[in-house]
Amino acid sequence: MDVAGLILIAALALDLLIGDPVWMPHPVRWVGRLISGLENLLLRDNSGRGARRLKGAVMVLLVVGTVYITALALLYFSYQYSMPLFIGLSVYMIWSSISIKSLGTEARAVVSALETQGLESARARLSKIVGRDTAALSKEEVMRAASETVAENTSDGTIAPLFYLAIGGPALMMAYKAVNTLDSMVGYRDERYADFGLVAARLDDVANYLPARITAIIMVIVSFVLRYDFRSAMATIIRDGRKHPSPNAGIVEAAVAGALNIRFGGPASYKGVIKEKPYIGTGVKGTSRATLISSIRIMEASALLMALGVICTRGLL
Repeated sequence: MDVAGLILIAALALDLLIGDPVWMPHPVRWVGRLISGLENLLLRDNSGRGARRLKGAVMVLLVVGTVYITALALLYFSYQYSMPLFIGLSVYMIWSSISIKSLGTEARAVVSALETQGLESARARLSKIVGRDTAALSKEEVMRAASETVAENTSDGTIAPLFYLAIGGPALMMAYKAVNTLDSMVGYRDERYADFGLVAARLDDVANYLPARITAIIMVIVSFVLRYDFRSAMATIIRDGRKHPSPNAGIVEAAVAGALNIRFGGPASYKGVIKEKPYIGTGVKGTSRATLISSIRIMEASALLMALGVICTRGLL
């Protein structure tokens, strides 16, 4: 195995053992501060729609370009100066860009809160990992929302970063995280961001198009290995994968919903406004603690299978 493979293994080991500790300086937080600063600078006046879209495009270019060039420069100069420094920096970039343990830990914490402290505590815990309102959710709705976010975040939390690592090294992986962070901060369809965040949202859709479909394929394979209903996973992807408003989230959610014979989607409240989402999956089985744990297992196995595939390509750096 070459150095690139060992770097990825080291980064995966750190993620699986430690996750994303709050004390660790995290690039995504730095990117978030950059986005907030540029947003405050660019949205000072009441510009027209065209101007707001242009400003949003400028912000995307500045953020993604800055992140990519900075990461590339750091890797280049560290390689010239010291191989151990280059390896350590590469491990850090990869480690900070994937979130296998953290996603699983947060989802399991919802189960733990429900079992030990009750529904109110589970709702509060769920609110940390979903964007919807959680205060009025039932027990089953809490489990379903947690399973849904685990399914969706399997792609943009792990598979997509590893995909960009494979084709462009840690610098491109970091650029993808910048795109994903932009979408999570400004890629909304409300009054403030509908125009300003349009380019960020569209770029995120493009960046996740291939990774989402790779994720769905991997999930079908994993469902077969773990003895879930892989045939239903394939059928649900074909039947329901395009129903979601997002061109990418529905594909991944359909894979998990089909594999576990559950149903995602339906009405959900966001900041007090009910949004009707199409149902994905048959819902033969209700969403429960067991199905949430199964969702986490599919996520973890999919991430490890993707990592193995990336190692085999030997094209990380």
